[in-house]
Amino acid sequence: MIAEVVINSTVKNLDRVFDYAIPVEMEDEIEIGSRVLIPFGRSTNYEEGFVVGLKEKSDYEVKEILRIQEEELSNQEMKLAKWMANRYFCNLSDCIKLMLPPGTATKKIENRAKDKKVQVVYLKKNIEQIKEAIQKKEIKSAKQIKALNFIKKNSGVTIQEIELFTDISRSIIKTLEKNGYVEILEKTIERNPFLHKVLERTEKLHLTEEQQYAYQQVEKAIDEKKHESFLLYGITGSGKTEVYMQLIEKVVRMGRAAILLVPEISLTPQMVDRFIARFGQETIAVLHSKLSIGERYDGWQKIKDGRANIIIGARSAIFAPVKDLGIIIIDEEHDSSYKSETNPRYHAKEIAKKIAQEKEIPLLLGSATPDITTFYEAQEGKITKLVLTKRANESNLPEIRLVDLREELAIGNRSMISRYLYQEIENNLKNKKQTILFLNRRGFSTFIMCRECGYTLKCKNCNISLTYHKKEEILKCHYCNHQEKVPTVCPVCGSSKIKHFGTGTQKLEMEINHLFPNATTIRMDIDTVTKKNSHEDILNRFKNENIDILIGTQMVVKGHHFPNVTLVGVIAADSSLNIDDYRAEERTFDLIVQVAGRAGREKEKGRVLIQTYNPDAYSIRYAQKQNYDLFYNAEIKMRKQLKYPPFCDIIMFGISGEEEEKVKEMSNQIYAAIKKKIESSQIEANLGLPMPAPIDKIKNRFRYRIIIKAILTSDLIQMINECLKENFKTNRTKTRVITDVNPMNML
Repeated sequence: MIAEVVINSTVKNLDRVFDYAIPVEMEDEIEIGSRVLIPFGRSTNYEEGFVVGLKEKSDYEVKEILRIQEEELSNQEMKLAKWMANRYFCNLSDCIKLMLPPGTATKKIENRAKDKKVQVVYLKKNIEQIKEAIQKKEIKSAKQIKALNFIKKNSGVTIQEIELFTDISRSIIKTLEKNGYVEILEKTIERNPFLHKVLERTEKLHLTEEQQYAYQQVEKAIDEKKHESFLLYGITGSGKTEVYMQLIEKVVRMGRAAILLVPEISLTPQMVDRFIARFGQETIAVLHSKLSIGERYDGWQKIKDGRANIIIGARSAIFAPVKDLGIIIIDEEHDSSYKSETNPRYHAKEIAKKIAQEKEIPLLLGSATPDITTFYEAQEGKITKLVLTKRANESNLPEIRLVDLREELAIGNRSMISRYLYQEIENNLKNKKQTILFLNRRGFSTFIMCRECGYTLKCKNCNISLTYHKKEEILKCHYCNHQEKVPTVCPVCGSSKIKHFGTGTQKLEMEINHLFPNATTIRMDIDTVTKKNSHEDILNRFKNENIDILIGTQMVVKGHHFPNVTLVGVIAADSSLNIDDYRAEERTFDLIVQVAGRAGREKEKGRVLIQTYNPDAYSIRYAQKQNYDLFYNAEIKMRKQLKYPPFCDIIMFGISGEEEEKVKEMSNQIYAAIKKKIESSQIEANLGLPMPAPIDKIKNRFRYRIIIKAILTSDLIQMINECLKENFKTNRTKTRVITDVNPMNML
């Protein structure tokens, strides 16, 4: 017997099937989905591979499979991986790896959690110091560099986990410790991240009439064991989560399992606590990137063994090895984090739909601000729409007021805080109520410019302005993490007239502390939640009413319920409007409505102030009215006129490399090949010319893009795959090509 094997490799030229003979003693064990160790190439190298097909004989002489690895894929998982590789134009092995446990272990897992203490590894030097040491050849070993990269991505990883998930030995870690690059601390083991949670059990709530109707419609599909897609379209605070919980309870009572996907940013301890309090922690598995690699692995095993039948997680949890899945629920279904920005560039919503269809189970999508395409499908009858128009606890929606910052400037107010917002914050402090201030921009200032010659300080690796971080007194690039000291004089003309422009959360925090010195404030953005559990600590302090004002980026927007918050201030509502992306209006509307939903969630009515220089933008006008239907009508009209999704798909080719001329040349070659194939076929497509990307250089790589607007049919998929394969055969440069279907980031 012959096994058709795909090599576990990211190299595009190896993304094909290789034949291997199955030893007689393995014939009964090897099947489609088996994970195997094989000899590969002319040397004595061994590679890992996945069996994707079986046949009687091969047309050429073949080597034998060496052994079967522990983890394997089911037929359904392999089928899904093949579908993904085709749809998202990526390596099959990359798709397969999504369905394996966290890490790519090839060693047998034994007695992992027996020791009471484990040795945990942290970086002792910062990233810039390590980069400098590598450049100076102070760190020469490739294994040491690999170890440092792994520890950077998995801070707090144990030595045992490093040995388990990589080919790095304990001696390499000890050498790095000796040389001062890492520190090894002894820590009490706690494989279950929720082991310390002792929560009073809660009972299910009485559903409102609207909630009950929504529940019954989905319940019917569960009972009939049929696939149907639903949109639970409910205003903020309307009790969507309670509907999810009761549907999950229904499925679990039937002996089946449920997957609940939530955006990574919403997967807060507060949300997980609600589920643990309702269902207990024994049958719940939580999967997200903030857990250690070991915690994620153990959660995966808990699901595979059937000990967990409620799976809560971010995007990748959709691939969890659930035994008998009864429902998939996606909360905040509009959220862009469900789309992967790295290979494979999949959308979890599309994967969920595919799985739900295959398993003949319902898919429930929930949102107060549905994705335009989802709502369009609901309007067209492709998805069943269920509506929640009232807040579950009978509280009112907040009162929203627009503040025109042009008028503030006209009277000489150059502060980030308008007169109206200042008064409202002052009133809230007097009444001992809490305030949330939202600004979706971290740092202190967005750029630094010389007022003498106009020079703007940019990242040396990226064509983007450096952001000033006052606390550390450094300039940071938010794309490649490059850092440098703040110059005292202009590097071009030598002038000392250097000024910070723009605003960020650090600057807002400083201004609030200046305006309200007696108020207690806290900031929550990516710079303040770098340590494990720091996110939880900030939220708990605010929830326990120890903090008057919470300042933050979109981390403060999602999924939080703070009873004492009666005021929300949106500092710069139009900051997300001025980007080169057709979704700019939609994202602006979503963010405003979602953050406004944090105000007045109990009996006292909330107030929201939206500060803007562009009060006439329809996304801002309709967000003030909290009227999604009006916004949808305006947005869908624009999309139809300009032929954007849902009226087509967008396929974006990103071409990047260190030499701009070669990037440009490659872009023109791909464009010409696609143009030729479109013209010789019946495919209807709008092919755009190769153009520099809006951010045309990141991490020292020049960037071009080509955009196709078309319906992604099987013929178009085949045509694009043919063009890409031809390109990879002839491409001998370091120029890279990525293909992104309906990208969330057009920059």
